[in-house]
Amino acid sequence: MERWRCTGVVALVLLLALAASSHGIRDLPVKNSDQSFIYNHTVAMTLVEYASAVYMTDLTALYTWTCSRCNDLIQGFEMTSLIVDVGNCLQAFVGIDHNLNSIIIAIRGTQENSVQNWIKDLIWKQLDLSFPNMPNAKVHSGFFYSYNNTILRLAITSAVRKARKSYGDINAIVIGHSMGGAMASFCALDLAMKFGSDSVQLMTFGQPRVGNAAFASYFAKYVPNTIRVTHGHDIVPHLPPYFSFLPQLTYHHFPREVWVQDSDGNITEQICDDSGEDPDCCRCVSMFSLSIQDHFTYLGVDMEADDWSTCRIVTAQSVQQLRKELASSVLMTRHDIDSEKVEPCFPLKTKAQLEDFIQIGM
Repeated sequence: MERWRCTGVVALVLLLALAASSHGIRDLPVKNSDQSFIYNHTVAMTLVEYASAVYMTDLTALYTWTCSRCNDLIQGFEMTSLIVDVGNCLQAFVGIDHNLNSIIIAIRGTQENSVQNWIKDLIWKQLDLSFPNMPNAKVHSGFFYSYNNTILRLAITSAVRKARKSYGDINAIVIGHSMGGAMASFCALDLAMKFGSDSVQLMTFGQPRVGNAAFASYFAKYVPNTIRVTHGHDIVPHLPPYFSFLPQLTYHHFPREVWVQDSDGNITEQICDDSGEDPDCCRCVSMFSLSIQDHFTYLGVDMEADDWSTCRIVTAQSVQQLRKELASSVLMTRHDIDSEKVEPCFPLKTKAQLEDFIQIGM
């Protein structure tokens, strides 16, 4: 039995969007990318295991890479940093995949029992934050703040710099599922601007939309090596809603989508066009058949958290409370971060430590 059925309000919103598009209203365009596109199924099977492993809550087992999901295609992974923001329920890790010769950055998504409320919130989220140095680009404020105004941005950037110093200028691959995919998008864009577009790849699973068409165009330019994997009737890639008839509310996926369907154990993968909103891929799914169940399995891998703890997203309204909340944050790393003032394996305890940590890299 499905965990939750799509709510009536979801169906209503998608019905309005479908009705508008059927009356000949044109979609907002996204510039095509000149970059060649390559999708490798074997690599995707490896990366989805990282996206699953970052959900593990036994931090000792995760940090030592002995957790129940730390095996199979990813068993040789070398963990270098584990980042946990307790107050905001955010978690990520950074390390080296020697087989791929790449730095892996995996960011956790929303825990299972909060997904239902999170989906309801996404229906009404508006594009209310202009993106820096990108005229007309607007993004979802909650996703933006969850990466940029928490410990994630500083800690991940520092860990990537340390890894590139130790292993050379190898590529970084950013991975995330669900809300983790949304934050992974901002992470990939940030790293691409720091280290160059050729040095960063992004693969997300069941990612929601994060910005408008202008943002999607910029994103395709700066992070061209991007793959958004969607699964069957997963509802989350349809949110926040695609309002082609209300430009001020319109969210737009960036390219490129790979739509995965499975039937009787057989997996098929459809490579979509470079518009970001290919009507022949997951957008062709009837609103009445959208499912939350398809959100929790990707390429046959379990994407659920291993406990029932609650999570919440950082919103623009809660940013003022960040300094207090970060006092309960935890960062575990085998290296000091760029500031020599903050020691590894702490919680932040003193006001001085907290102020130093927040000011760096913001």
